[in-house]
Amino acid sequence: MNDDAVDDTVFAMTNGNSAARLANAAGAAASAGRWQEAERLWSQVRDLEPENPAALFSLGVHAFQRGDLAAARELLDKARIAAPRDPMVPLSLARVHREAGRADLEWSAIISALDIDPYFLPGLLARGEFLERDKRSRAAAAVFRNVLKVAGNDPAHWPQALRKRLEHARAAVARDGDELAAFLKHKVDAQYAAVDAIAGGRWDEAMAILAGKSKPYAHECNQLHVPRLPAITFYDDALFPWMREVEARTEAIKAELQEMLVRRQDEFVPYIQYPPGAPVNQWDKLNHSRNWSGFHLYQHGAPVREHLDQCPKTAETLALVDAVTIAGLCPNAMFSALAPHAHIPPHTGETNARLVAHLPLVVPENCHYRVGYDWKQWREGKCWVFDDCIEHEARNDSDRLRVILMFDVWNPQLAPAEREMVGALAEAMNEYRSQTDGT
Repeated sequence: MNDDAVDDTVFAMTNGNSAARLANAAGAAASAGRWQEAERLWSQVRDLEPENPAALFSLGVHAFQRGDLAAARELLDKARIAAPRDPMVPLSLARVHREAGRADLEWSAIISALDIDPYFLPGLLARGEFLERDKRSRAAAAVFRNVLKVAGNDPAHWPQALRKRLEHARAAVARDGDELAAFLKHKVDAQYAAVDAIAGGRWDEAMAILAGKSKPYAHECNQLHVPRLPAITFYDDALFPWMREVEARTEAIKAELQEMLVRRQDEFVPYIQYPPGAPVNQWDKLNHSRNWSGFHLYQHGAPVREHLDQCPKTAETLALVDAVTIAGLCPNAMFSALAPHAHIPPHTGETNARLVAHLPLVVPENCHYRVGYDWKQWREGKCWVFDDCIEHEARNDSDRLRVILMFDVWNPQLAPAEREMVGALAEAMNEYRSQTDGT
């Protein structure tokens, strides 16, 4: 290598190092709000490296902030050539075009940004906002729905710089969902009137899903999932011949409950009890909390003899039902107590082979239960059976304790031979898990 080549290489390395230091200083100045200093430093970077994409972009932004739209466009056009895969450059150009009143060029620049990255959150927001300003609110809402899918449902995880725009997007989606739901209900009113009450709930939910106000709820089983069983929230009472007799015994069961609340209140134990170090997920507020407690009569398939002996009328009643037998899992039965102003968060159960029954015993006002799309209020003495492998939650928004008798029953969709299959699978799983390697 000759001396001239060495000098050129040293000069280029020196310039590169200087430009990098200046760029870092410019970034720090901008972060601190020292805009004039930042612009001066970026100009020095560009003196050293005329095609430096960060310098071109930043100087273009500074020109826009000064109101010099022509200079901003020129610099950003050059930045676009220097950094053709950076979606922020065409998106910044879109902002310049908007300020200049060139909606056609603004739209083209937004689309260019999304061509580079279809999931670019600022670009998706800009697209929805453009459509909204153009009086195309329904098209905007469709874009904002995608925005919220990309951003996620939890506002705590939204970028701080985009929070207000994302809140606006969520409000636009909610507004559009309300308008669409009302429109659909109006358009199909005649057909809806011809559907019976039970099927009507199905079509209320269908319209809510179509309008984006709800989601489809399917089985989510933590253990055994039996395929091809329908995901029904609350089952028809007629499928459970024991139900009327259970309801007729409400007062006797309630008297035993009240005695247990007085004499054995300490034996109402927290229902959620994760060991130390286990991930608690949505159960952080209820883990080892008496806000949701249970007086167990059967637990994980085993009877709690002492409690059954203390509640003979309740034990007799439980003997009437179509109780589930699954090794290590069912039956379960307990007096379930939910403290005032407590909330059981959305969750799902272990297997759709079993259903769960509630007999409400002490129910103040403002207590609600949701399974999938359907919200209900407990009524003392009125039993219901639901599929707990569909997402469900409970609220006690009153100032008093709410208590129900909760117990497992077989899913009536399963034939006797299939019930045997459920039991055999559970036993096989327990055997497998109890074995050590090589046995």
